[in-house]
Amino acid sequence: MSKGVLLVNLGSPDSTDPKDVKKYLGEFLMDERVIDVPYWARTLLVKGIILNTRPKKSAEAYKKIWWDEGSPLIVLSERLQSKIDDITAVPIALAMRYGSPGIYEGLKELHDKGVDEVLLFPLYPQFAMATTETILVLAEELRKKHFPEMNFTSVPAFYNHPDYIRTLGNSIAERLKNVEYEHLLFSYHGVPERHIRKSDVTNSHCKIDGSCCQTPSTAHQFCYRHQCFETTRLTAEYLGLKPNTYSVSFQSRLGFDPWLKPYTDRTIERLGNQGMKKLAIVTPAFVSDCLETLEEIAMEGEEIFHEVGGEKFTVVPCLNDRDDWVKVLARWIDEWAHQTPIQS
Repeated sequence: MSKGVLLVNLGSPDSTDPKDVKKYLGEFLMDERVIDVPYWARTLLVKGIILNTRPKKSAEAYKKIWWDEGSPLIVLSERLQSKIDDITAVPIALAMRYGSPGIYEGLKELHDKGVDEVLLFPLYPQFAMATTETILVLAEELRKKHFPEMNFTSVPAFYNHPDYIRTLGNSIAERLKNVEYEHLLFSYHGVPERHIRKSDVTNSHCKIDGSCCQTPSTAHQFCYRHQCFETTRLTAEYLGLKPNTYSVSFQSRLGFDPWLKPYTDRTIERLGNQGMKKLAIVTPAFVSDCLETLEEIAMEGEEIFHEVGGEKFTVVPCLNDRDDWVKVLARWIDEWAHQTPIQS
């Protein structure tokens, strides 16, 4: 059997034109694992309201962070793919869950190279319905329809893998080496609270009550909230951070349903109102810088902090195409290719 890898990231509009942004948002928000309400309600919300109001505003946000080469997320993902490709003999293809290049195109690229055993590699450290699960579901649908001879293996969530924690920790230490800061905020992408309960394989453990994430359970294998807190705990331990010098928050909420708390924007505001002058922030739910890190955090977050009296706002970049991160991913891929378990 011939093996190959499909790296999958979130995706991006093709350009900052409101028409392209509308097309992208339509594909993204109509995903039943992103907005998990009945189809008629999702259609009414997305096509009736959001796509008539949000694309122009989102296009302006994308313009603020767009690079000459294109979307930062796409460019960084391509750089990551290229660097991994340089140091492993296993064929590496790249796809986006939404937008271009799509998962079908990525699988076809591998198929055309004779690959029939594929490692699906969602570029998300933590598992969530709206990220990892939707990638795996769509990939399987495409396999059945177009590539029935292919076999899939998927990379498990690597939020607690020692290699990932070490690389994340080193990236934080590197950025903050000569930076004075009073607090390090770990900001993760938010999800509705109901997503946590829906992903609970025990149907009873996840109560989001402050203790369930610390109580051992098989539910943690698919619990995004637990995995975010565990990433933070392990990274803080690796860095030797003192208690009360770091905390967790969740960004990018949408709509009026309860989302994971505390919210990042309100946390930044609260810290500033409490007299904090120097804040550092890292976004470990993303491996590639994108709109949510470059605009929502690095621009909007800093503006909020300054408005409430904060002075120094330091953002830690995502892992992107760091050489140590590239080596970790290449080693995991080679271990899979030689039938050595990736997860420790």
